[in-house]
Amino acid sequence: MVSRRTVLVGTAGVVGALMVGWTASPPRSRLVTADPLPVGPGQSALNGWVKIGADNSVGIVMCKAEMGQGIYTGLAMVLAEELDADWAQVHVERAPVDKIYQNIVATIDGLPFHPDDDGTLKAVVERVAGKAMREIGLMLTGGSSSMRDLWLPMRQAGASARAMLVAAAAQQWKVPAAECRVEAGRVAHPSGKSASFGELAAAAANQPLPEQVVLKDPKTFKLIGQPRRRLDAASKMDGSARFGIDVLLPGMQYASVEMCPTLGGRVASFDAADAQKLPGVKKVLAVPGYNGGTGGVAVIADTPYRAMRAVKAVRIEWDHGMTASVSTDEIYARLAQALDTDDSFSFYKHGDVDAALKSAAKTVKAEYRAPYLAHATMEPMNCTVQFKDGRATVWAATQVPDVARSAAAKVLGIAPAEVDVQVTLLGGGFGRRCEVDVIAQAAAIAREAGGVPVQTIWSREQDMTHDFYRPACVSRFQAGLDASGNLVGWLNTSAGQAIVPQAMKRLFDLPGAGPDKTTSEGAFDQPYEWPAARIAHEVFELPVPVGFWRSVGHSHNAFFKESFLDEVAAAAGRDPVAFRAALLARHPRHLKVLQRAAELSGWDRPLPAASDGTRRARGVALHQSFGSIVAQVAEVSVSADKRIRVHRVTCVIDCGLAVNPNLVRQQMESGIVYGLSAALNDEVRIDKGQVQQTNFHNHPVLRLNECPVIETDIIASGESPQGVGEPGTPPIAPAVANALFTLTGQRLRNLPLKLA
Repeated sequence: MVSRRTVLVGTAGVVGALMVGWTASPPRSRLVTADPLPVGPGQSALNGWVKIGADNSVGIVMCKAEMGQGIYTGLAMVLAEELDADWAQVHVERAPVDKIYQNIVATIDGLPFHPDDDGTLKAVVERVAGKAMREIGLMLTGGSSSMRDLWLPMRQAGASARAMLVAAAAQQWKVPAAECRVEAGRVAHPSGKSASFGELAAAAANQPLPEQVVLKDPKTFKLIGQPRRRLDAASKMDGSARFGIDVLLPGMQYASVEMCPTLGGRVASFDAADAQKLPGVKKVLAVPGYNGGTGGVAVIADTPYRAMRAVKAVRIEWDHGMTASVSTDEIYARLAQALDTDDSFSFYKHGDVDAALKSAAKTVKAEYRAPYLAHATMEPMNCTVQFKDGRATVWAATQVPDVARSAAAKVLGIAPAEVDVQVTLLGGGFGRRCEVDVIAQAAAIAREAGGVPVQTIWSREQDMTHDFYRPACVSRFQAGLDASGNLVGWLNTSAGQAIVPQAMKRLFDLPGAGPDKTTSEGAFDQPYEWPAARIAHEVFELPVPVGFWRSVGHSHNAFFKESFLDEVAAAAGRDPVAFRAALLARHPRHLKVLQRAAELSGWDRPLPAASDGTRRARGVALHQSFGSIVAQVAEVSVSADKRIRVHRVTCVIDCGLAVNPNLVRQQMESGIVYGLSAALNDEVRIDKGQVQQTNFHNHPVLRLNECPVIETDIIASGESPQGVGEPGTPPIAPAVANALFTLTGQRLRNLPLKLA
């Protein structure tokens, strides 16, 4: 008889062998879609990323969302470079939902490994995760991953298409392909024969996909590295650009929604009699909270104004739910109390930190806090849906089109294949449009409209008070110094909600597995060479919905870490730049960025007072996130009425190869402005489960007259491109806080920064 143990061992051996074989095999190609790409008249698709028209137009298939970061232009430059296309002929086209467009890098980034870890375990786990995401991932724009995710696939797609065009020309001319050259959208031969891409496209599409291609030597790049203008700029200047709210369809109706003021609440009952008497009103209905959202009442009318007016006339009784007992001050108290326990998960350990702190000549302790924050995108949440004859079309400004498709299909009771998602330009994303609550809600509303398209638009107040917020967090530090002022130990434990388990549940109805890196990113994964350290996080469950906010955990952990590092430098009697430099001996790229920022800002030179005699001071911060290293020096003053003013920010970034320096500078400026808004002004406070900030008057963004001069320096690098959409945000708050300490002697440990 075969024993159970023998069967189990044998099965495990077979599964293990299959797993090893699967892991060792190369990932499937990202060049060809499962179904042929749809093409227009005169167009030919050469692979899943590029179409060429008989008119010589080059359509680059774009699976990433454009939300102001310039990714349409950056990725188009990458493919056009390898294709040797005529840049004047390049445009972008929307990608269908397909596995080749799934984001692999973002998932690998989410693994809780330190950037300096070069061990076998990390390599194997990253490879397995990458291969798995090629099969079961999602089409995500986020995590500053777009360029990193598609740097090689776009280059390979361009090079493959180029080879197919050359093969078609060589076949027609009966010459060796190696003798042909390509430049600016034409293939030529020394004999004088020449043809445009448009003339060769149809024949090229019949060529086999090359098994291998040789990518260009970066030294020969003509487009990559150049400050090209954005492809979407002209349409935004002349008004032809189409954002979500710009969707306009024949016979379209509009829906306005009033949701329960308490997060997670729902409708107990409603009386729509008064609303239904108003002109233009088509229907009033209750909608539940979809995908982690809050329930409410929707009114469908013939104009947006009439829908917004009518929904206010509906008399609603609310079921406020469990969140009605939650308030901000209580949340902070509970998070601080959680840090008194020893149940946290350690993301990083090095040496014996307890012994180091015990033997230290001096110890420094501090506690920092960061609030909930709304995304506050310029374009409020909206979505247009038409459900007719068992099929649906969704027009949405979304960062996750495949998840949006599934959410709409589930609500409508149809297969995802019966839903066509048309992704518009995004009027800001910042992670908010990774959620699909409004898309599911819009689908449910359109289901009741009898086949006509319905555009659901949230008011700014509904948007601000029904967000998925950046988590509030409390972080404690302890550092030890020896008698010479050298750091000997670093202990940091934080407490707050975890985003990933919530997101997995509301987006996929799956439990979160393993530690959530976003809780401690920016704290544990930094380059500083601590002699001994332990960095940990305590996950605390609360009914407040939390989500991915620009730079996620880095947004507050950078403030905590870089501010406390300044505290320790002050306790040691050391210059903040020199103190950091001493901890970067084995990290020359980081040290170069830090020293360059100090040099360009005039760190070693005293700042003169302003013409009115107001004193100014500088503060510094260094932070690595999404593959990029950023140092910022902020010049700050304080007015007589204690108003904080940031006059100048010197920003230095090493983002690897800068595909388009214009885009890098724009994103550093954007990230700094976004981060300054949060550092100086913004917080979301909750009272009995209800968000108190409702619009830009009490959750303000930085205004033009408050914006500092921002000077960005890009370190020349031969490394592959890294993220730029988010890395500019984390360092600005600590840079300002550190300047304020120099200026006033006050160490501000809570955001937003307010002087006593």
